[in-house]
Amino acid sequence: MQAVNKRNNFRLADVVEVAASAGERMKGLLGRKELPAGRGLLIKKCNGIHMFFMKFAIDAVFLSKDDEVVYILRNFKPWRISKIVGRAASVLELPAGTLGDNVKTGDFIDFVV
Repeated sequence: MQAVNKRNNFRLADVVEVAASAGERMKGLLGRKELPAGRGLLIKKCNGIHMFFMKFAIDAVFLSKDDEVVYILRNFKPWRISKIVGRAASVLELPAGTLGDNVKTGDFIDFVV
């Protein structure tokens, strides 16, 4: 599935994997050497992330249950912990630098199959 910002039709990712089970959510991107351009990971039932043992930075978009952008982390580096975002129901993780100025709080993300 693809992730697209509804406001400006900016494509965040051409291929989005989904981590929905407890095991998938716990693993996230751990063990990967990179997240290639055009790829993303949507972590369901998630309102905070950590970067322990990660080897690369990411951009992270925290989404409400209606896929509204409620918080953004740009160039989130390894060995850091995000704050808990109360309104977040999921987090879309993307390669660092993907977002630029194309996504802002209040935007809605459309996931297209």
